[in-house]
Amino acid sequence: MSNTDGWFAAGDRDDPDATITAVREGSADEPRDWPALALEAGFASDEDEYYDALREATTAATRAAVTERERADDRQLVHAVRAMDDCDRTANELAERLAEWAGTVDPEAGTGVDYARALASGDSDDGLEEPAIRSLAERVADLADEADDLREFVQRQTPAVAPNLATLAEPVLAARLISLAGGLEELAKKPSGTIQVLGAEDALFAHLRGHAPSPKHGIIYTHDAVRGTHPENRGSAARAVAGKLAIAARVDHYSGESKPELEAELAERIETIQARTIDDDSDGGAGDE
Repeated sequence: MSNTDGWFAAGDRDDPDATITAVREGSADEPRDWPALALEAGFASDEDEYYDALREATTAATRAAVTERERADDRQLVHAVRAMDDCDRTANELAERLAEWAGTVDPEAGTGVDYARALASGDSDDGLEEPAIRSLAERVADLADEADDLREFVQRQTPAVAPNLATLAEPVLAARLISLAGGLEELAKKPSGTIQVLGAEDALFAHLRGHAPSPKHGIIYTHDAVRGTHPENRGSAARAVAGKLAIAARVDHYSGESKPELEAELAERIETIQARTIDDDSDGGAGDE
């Protein structure tokens, strides 16, 4: 085995791209005395210099890998949906503060983001003249508008990143599942039982400590098939939805091929579950609680 098997075979230490590529893509069949081989090749004058170069190269390679990961389409989707939720939450919290404040000046003051938008645009008839209140209303309206823009971005991007998930779960819920999992690859590796309770971690931990019943579902509760099912059968619906979402995530990550049959299969399964009565539900009742 020659010293060309070492990462330092890239040669010039002043060419960071070459050393980054060598560290990330290189391999060897067996371990060797790499510092000695590097010195023999003239890459470094002593072991200290070799290890300094190795540290610089591995740090640069790690930084490059992280940068690529953050630029990946699914990571952009994760950031977008989290930013959207942050804007929504903050806008609603500030809208509550705005309503309390405006109510001290005008007993007929409205509430919510819509009131903030009306106040900011001057469409409100309350006659409020306090500049600070109107300024706060403008901030609330801006945040709500930003959340709407981000929601449109998520709705556009999710079908491109995860077409089967977007079809089965609708784009925003699909993006939230990807976000909670930490990325599309991570979601694709999770079993359906984990996907079923994503977003219900607090309830799950409480259950594991013996302080609460096992949660039936996490954020997939917002899926029409789960929310539209009778509570006695909702656990069965959540399992059915999670099972198909797990398959959809794997297909999206590993092949990206569209599988329209998944939607048809899920619809058929949900129809069967929703047709049950409480009395003849064989796996609902206590099993779903």
